[in-house]
Amino acid sequence: MTLETVLMAVSKEDTERSEKLVRAAADIAGPAEATVALTHVFKENEYDTILTDLGFEEDSEVTPTVVAQRYAPIKEIRAQLESEGVSCEIHGSLSEGSVGNQLVELAAEVEADLVIVGGRKRSPAGKAAFGSTAQKVLLTAHCPVTFVRSD
Repeated sequence: MTLETVLMAVSKEDTERSEKLVRAAADIAGPAEATVALTHVFKENEYDTILTDLGFEEDSEVTPTVVAQRYAPIKEIRAQLESEGVSCEIHGSLSEGSVGNQLVELAAEVEADLVIVGGRKRSPAGKAAFGSTAQKVLLTAHCPVTFVRSD
């Protein structure tokens, strides 16, 4: 399998497992000289707060991708990947609905050959009660998915 683009979903929780995510991406994308598309899906109900926190004006017409470029978890993982010699690009998206569905759509848009998602171990009841972004991506992505679990 030839890899050109690896989409990595990044959330604020991924700062805890950034080393594992970076290692997985570097091991997969590095030898293939693939580009890692670092991606964050902003939930609509949090987007305005994040804009303010990042210093954007209330009425500014910035795109989610511009916001993602300044988003701390993305910046941290990008710096680590680039120090490993891995090429990166950044994508941001705004979602009113399922983050998992949005990630699957973004993976198709960037023509990802592989998706990397992080997550934590959950009980079956926890998955049923709260849903799981990683589970949605694992079950519906058009390409293989690598799951990186935090301890």
